[in-house]
Amino acid sequence: MTAELTAQATARPARATTPGWAALLAASIGQFLVVLDISVVNVALPHIREGLGLGATGLQWVVNAYSLTFAGFLLLGGRAADLFGRKRVFITGLGLFTVASLAGGFAQDGAMLIGARAFQGLGAAILAPVTLSLITGTFPEGPARTKAIAMWTAVGTAGGATGGLVGGLLTDYLSWRWVLLINVPVGAVVAVIAARWLGGEADAAGRRRLDLPGAVLVTAGVGLLAFGIGETGDHGWRGGIPLAAGIALLAAFVAVEARTAEPLVKLRLFRLRSVAVGNLATLVGTMAGFALWYFLSLYMQNVLHYSAVRTGLSFLPHTAGIIIGSRLAPPLMARMGARSLAGIGGVMAAAGFAWQSLVLDADGTFVTAILGPGATMALGFGLLMTPLVEASTSGADSSEAGAVAGVVNTSRTIGGAIGLTVLGTAAAHAGPDLADGYSAAFLVAAVITTAGTAIVPFLPRPHRASQSEEEGEEAIA
Repeated sequence: MTAELTAQATARPARATTPGWAALLAASIGQFLVVLDISVVNVALPHIREGLGLGATGLQWVVNAYSLTFAGFLLLGGRAADLFGRKRVFITGLGLFTVASLAGGFAQDGAMLIGARAFQGLGAAILAPVTLSLITGTFPEGPARTKAIAMWTAVGTAGGATGGLVGGLLTDYLSWRWVLLINVPVGAVVAVIAARWLGGEADAAGRRRLDLPGAVLVTAGVGLLAFGIGETGDHGWRGGIPLAAGIALLAAFVAVEARTAEPLVKLRLFRLRSVAVGNLATLVGTMAGFALWYFLSLYMQNVLHYSAVRTGLSFLPHTAGIIIGSRLAPPLMARMGARSLAGIGGVMAAAGFAWQSLVLDADGTFVTAILGPGATMALGFGLLMTPLVEASTSGADSSEAGAVAGVVNTSRTIGGAIGLTVLGTAAAHAGPDLADGYSAAFLVAAVITTAGTAIVPFLPRPHRASQSEEEGEEAIA
């Protein structure tokens, strides 16, 4: 598949000197690391508490320090890639992420670990948008880009799916420190690939300046919004204060962007129906998608009493379903278009959530309560997310690829934060029985996925492939 993508990327006049395989490899591994670190630490939290003597609040900040800085700096990271060049920003983000992982792995107290996690989140926020903009900036719109985005989606999702398994294996057989230290050798290898093969770009910073007022407003606004959403789920009305402050700062950000000469995000991008509708559908879809990994993990460990390693292994069919769906998406999109495929994927995912809700009970087994509905959900999401990401990034100029990628990643992150709160509230109000609570969360996820699927018909109609694209596909065949 990589050979096909490289051939298609080089068959037309290139917009960058980066080989297709290098862009795809660097982007996929970078995205894998970013998503992996959102979930891999969760399994190690009990061991971190024992090793560093952290209380409940300290453990919460081990997770929040990463997620809040990650959410807050995504748009800034995306715009920086447009101004200073994707290669330079990719290596900077990867370097910061790797060094912070090293510091966290050798942390001697809770403060040092939490600080390292915050810098990890900052590095991830710089890295995540450029992984997608590397693809959209290297591959022209058409079949080549669709296949590259499908692989990026599959690898990123696999990072989240395997986080529990990787964390469990490293914690059980080595130490909790290795859930952070494992990033160091991987980061070093990817840095070599990036330095050697990613093409350099002209520095646009001499002509444009970074929108610092907008950067401060959106970083603080998104960070407070994500924090407030989490606090609302945990502490009720107390989360309303940071939530309201975040919304107010984001409103001020929009006002600043409408007036500044060089905005962080050009608001006219949202006049593109593909960008506006694609990001809205992505946000809603990610809200529901959180249930697949989070609540199913809780069900397996708290109700079925699976170990962390067994739980991770039980997610392998789900990972396979996502990968299969993502691999099937490009040829299916070529036949039926993004709208139709996203609709089919959304309906399949919603059906999987509803099925999962019906079979969760204390007597469930892997075959009866996990395999069938889980594979249906995962395959549906693999078919859904690839066309949504493709739509969310289409139509924008290559000079704005980083900003658009930052918006896509922000939609996914905020969608996950909102979903955790909404689904967690549904689970908490379903009664004292854990299985009933998790069942309620999956039922709400089915409703949310149905609502997100109802947005899909508003995507632009698919365009016919150009003659050069058709000839390229025939040559490959």
